[in-house]
Amino acid sequence: MKALPLAGITVVSLEHAIAAPFCTRQLADLGARIIKVERPGTGDFARGYDARVDGMASHFIWTNRSKESITLDLKQPAALAVLRQLLATADVLVQNLAPGAAARMGLSHDVLSEALPRLIVCDISGYGDAPDAPGPYRDKKAYDLLIQSESGFLSVTGPDDAPSKAGNSIADIAAGMYAYTNILAALIERGQTGRGRRIDISMLESMVEWMSYPLYYAYHDAAPPPRTGAAHATIYPYGPFPAGDGKSVMLGLQNEREWVAFCDQVLRQPALAGDARFSANVGRVAHRDALRAVIVETFASLTSAQIVERLEQAQIANATINAMQDVWRHPQLRARARWIDIDTPIGPVPALLPPGADGPDDARMDPVPALGQHTEKILHELGYGPESLARMRASAAV
Repeated sequence: MKALPLAGITVVSLEHAIAAPFCTRQLADLGARIIKVERPGTGDFARGYDARVDGMASHFIWTNRSKESITLDLKQPAALAVLRQLLATADVLVQNLAPGAAARMGLSHDVLSEALPRLIVCDISGYGDAPDAPGPYRDKKAYDLLIQSESGFLSVTGPDDAPSKAGNSIADIAAGMYAYTNILAALIERGQTGRGRRIDISMLESMVEWMSYPLYYAYHDAAPPPRTGAAHATIYPYGPFPAGDGKSVMLGLQNEREWVAFCDQVLRQPALAGDARFSANVGRVAHRDALRAVIVETFASLTSAQIVERLEQAQIANATINAMQDVWRHPQLRARARWIDIDTPIGPVPALLPPGADGPDDARMDPVPALGQHTEKILHELGYGPESLARMRASAAV
């Protein structure tokens, strides 16, 4: 494998669930060494979320490849001493413990930077944990669905009669990606200044940034975008439409040229393009019920394949509404060879190459670790001998 951009960078992570593990997995993909610190006996609680991947948890497989697992009971001085030794040779500390927990162990950036000025410390929390501006929500528990709610995401998602959550951990992903990009920026900055810095990532702020379009749409207390299920709230026609064979077709129009082509080549009603009710997108949104009735009536005599054929000929954007099984077999992903096998404690499983990687040589795709799999190896690197390791195991410090 060729040298990857983050080869030589060591990240120590006190992580659990999704946001921090998702961040550090991105860093691992680019070649960083990730030392994942887990609780002895139980480890990252995401290991037990489900058993859908041949006995292992789907969330854990997704976010923890290419990492080394060491078990440390950080309530014990001997284990905390090991962590401090690891940090002395690390470039980055990532943690998403409860707000204030890391600081109580002396792991805040203010404390660590005195001895380790080059260390980058990334703290991920639900609502932010800046010492000078903690805010009233700092200590409030925060899970993905709760942040989807607080950020307003639920208010604009789902059918008109009920808000709906995203089908994946979107708030965790948002926070993880902002942590990832900020760490990359901090590494570049350290190369210029020689010093690390603290990064304070809030799940709420990450999601609110992603909510900026509906926020601006509702500027000055204007009405927010309505919930429209799988349809677009402010562009029409844009969403799923039923075909005559019981399937649905997803399509989307973006401009007046496409509207004319849609009427002429797909609906085969060219005069409709001149209907005053549907002139410009604003009119089509205002009269979406009437326009939908025309589209549904036309599509009722066509199969989904016939509709897609017409859409393709008219160069109108369209898509298949795929289930998970369809995505596993997606012809585009297969044609581009995006799936490769990675090892896990229960054997090989397929994993998607990271976006941007041209092939297996462009990303680190190493095994998902068993709990504590690398404890002895890492302690040996730090100079611990068999007797010291035995004492730590006897006291359950590791």
